[in-house]
Amino acid sequence: QVQLVESGGGLVQAGGSLRLSCAASGRTFSGGAMGWFRQGPGKEREFVAAIRWSTGSTYYADSVKGRFTISRDNAKNTVYLQMNSLKPEDTDVYYCVAKIGLPGSSWSGYGYRGQGTQVTVSS
Repeated sequence: QVQLVESGGGLVQAGGSLRLSCAASGRTFSGGAMGWFRQGPGKEREFVAAIRWSTGSTYYADSVKGRFTISRDNAKNTVYLQMNSLKPEDTDVYYCVAKIGLPGSSWSGYGYRGQGTQVTVSS
């Protein structure tokens, strides 16, 4: 059974940093991709970032480019999202996702999803 378990969310002041982790178990995604989406109350789900596992190629939403960095650790089968210069509008539940195949920005393209971790940025 494949599981994606997120950690690292919490409360931080604007301008601060957080690092989210997502540990995958049950299979590896060496031929696929992992990424992050976010969604808050009354908001549409939004693509944040993705990484192609084999090459390390990364993809970002314009809203986070230059502030967030996605990376992976092959040995730990874990993907990270380093979030810097956080803004109150980054407040959301962040979901880890994974798929077989190339990265994309569509939620429906990811067949594996975590339960989410709350990130709250205070002003």
